[in-house]
Amino acid sequence: MDEIVRQALARWPDVPHCTGWLRLDARGHWRLRDEADQAAGTAGTPIRHEALTGFINRNYDHDEHGQWYFQNGPQRVYVELEYTPLIVRLARDATGTLTLTDQTGLPLVPSAVYVDDAGSVLFAGAAAGSSDAVRVALLHDHDLDLFTDHASLDEDGLGGTFAWRAEAALPLEPVCREQVPARFGFVASPAREEANANSRGKAASTD
Repeated sequence: MDEIVRQALARWPDVPHCTGWLRLDARGHWRLRDEADQAAGTAGTPIRHEALTGFINRNYDHDEHGQWYFQNGPQRVYVELEYTPLIVRLARDATGTLTLTDQTGLPLVPSAVYVDDAGSVLFAGAAAGSSDAVRVALLHDHDLDLFTDHASLDEDGLGGTFAWRAEAALPLEPVCREQVPARFGFVASPAREEANANSRGKAASTD
């Protein structure tokens, strides 16, 4: 977290959070969503400003409920997720070794690989500098060919392995896309969670 953000939190600790205004798409792009986007349910406008995306990346975290947010000074801006809270790129470094890097610039060391019912690839593992035991990340679709080069399917087509390291082949495990948030403990839409909580509160007040 940036020092200027820490100072703002200390000075204004009780600023209300906001939801619905920021979205992370399946290619790791941050998108701003104005009121019209929110009303229409559209993805919003990609943020192209490098300094702003860098600021969001450095101050991206999650709360104890699995809701991911950008700490914008003293205010939490909760993020709508198209799929997972992290998007990773698969690449080879100068030595030819495979690497995974999420959209915030942190490396991910995978401990498990999943293929969902739509054919998307997800990695679960530890992120450098994080206290989280496991994070889940969607592989950017532009890197599926490189992934396939290092993956092999069983004869029945129901399993296989991914050659992450010469000495460490990870099994490919099936997963149902709609079960991913609950399985990995994150909230895909904090705005919807807030709306549902408000509805429950109103219903309780009329009882």
